Amino acid sequence: MRAGLREAKRLVVKVGSAVLSKGEIALHQATLERICRELVRLREEGYQVVLVSSGAILTGMSQLGLTERPRSIPLKQAAAAVGQSLLMRHYEEAFAPYGQKLGQLLLTQDDFRSRHRYLNARNTLFTLLHMGVLPVINENDTVAVEEIRFGDNDHLSALVATLLGADLLIILTDLDGLYTTDPRRDPNAKLVQEVPRRSTMLHFWADESGTGLGTGGMATKVEAARRAAASGIPTVIANGLVEGILERIVRGEAVGTIFQASASRMRSRKRWLAFATERKGRIMVDAGAKEALIRHGKSLLPSGVVSVDGKFEGGDVISLCDIDGIEFARGVAGYDAAQVEQIKGIRSNQIENALGVKPFDEVVHRDSLVILE
Repeated sequence: MRAGLREAKRLVVKVGSAVLSKGEIALHQATLERICRELVRLREEGYQVVLVSSGAILTGMSQLGLTERPRSIPLKQAAAAVGQSLLMRHYEEAFAPYGQKLGQLLLTQDDFRSRHRYLNARNTLFTLLHMGVLPVINENDTVAVEEIRFGDNDHLSALVATLLGADLLIILTDLDGLYTTDPRRDPNAKLVQEVPRRSTMLHFWADESGTGLGTGGMATKVEAARRAAASGIPTVIANGLVEGILERIVRGEAVGTIFQASASRMRSRKRWLAFATERKGRIMVDAGAKEALIRHGKSLLPSGVVSVDGKFEGGDVISLCDIDGIEFARGVAGYDAAQVEQIKGIRSNQIENALGVKPFDEVVHRDSLVILE
């Protein structure tokens, strides 16, 4: 499993505030410079590298004289506004001795939910990589209120990895990886070296609180790793405070926790449907339709629809759920919610009689549908 990491060529590396600060309330310059050196070495060895970096609010806190992470949204935005340019200056100074050019991208959830903006971001990143530029990505915390309140760069790194079709996602934290219990409190805690593709019975510790300096705890890292792995991208959670950690990971050494990737990689549009879009509603289907969709690669026909939930238009992304309400697929609706309600349970040749028109035989066409593991 680890040996396959040696074949990776396109990497997304996420660095959190707990690593960049080394537990303090300001950037730890030596740690930032060491991580930059490791990234440069990877570039010199032929890897394409994208860096997803936290630290804007942390850097702004130091500049503004704040001794704890702001709690109010306006103060978080102010700290981010002050800190983002300073953070990039630190990176530029650290990379300058190696002649490494940087490009900054500040993204929000809307940049992923919109197919047009998603493709624009994708094209920009590929152009930067082609030109030998190392992209540095962060959330646009100065405007993204919802992202500051609920978001985290772990989730962003998984979205960036799926957007690029990366070969490997590396999430650096201040622990050696995922543990069975809290290693800070339990001396018997054991490192989980590998998380299989289907690991519902695997027990591990996933604190949600974070460090107080950033927004993401271990739970967000696990969720991000699962998302990336489900799209076919192996993910490693490892200790960013350990010197040489990036090179050890790409060499296939048994460091950190690796999340085993899905056996098949999704195409770009399928990755967007599965992980980057906002679902507008859901359709419940019967067991026969679920079987046809999952096992036989069929489209969703009105005869398999049991019920409709939410308000959506034709062209919106929706969830497909079984009769127990468990989501197993996502796709683009061919009809709006009211129309699906009218045609549910009938055969395709009866759609025109029910609606007066029949633009499609399918409620969701197979080409616009992705099955979730």
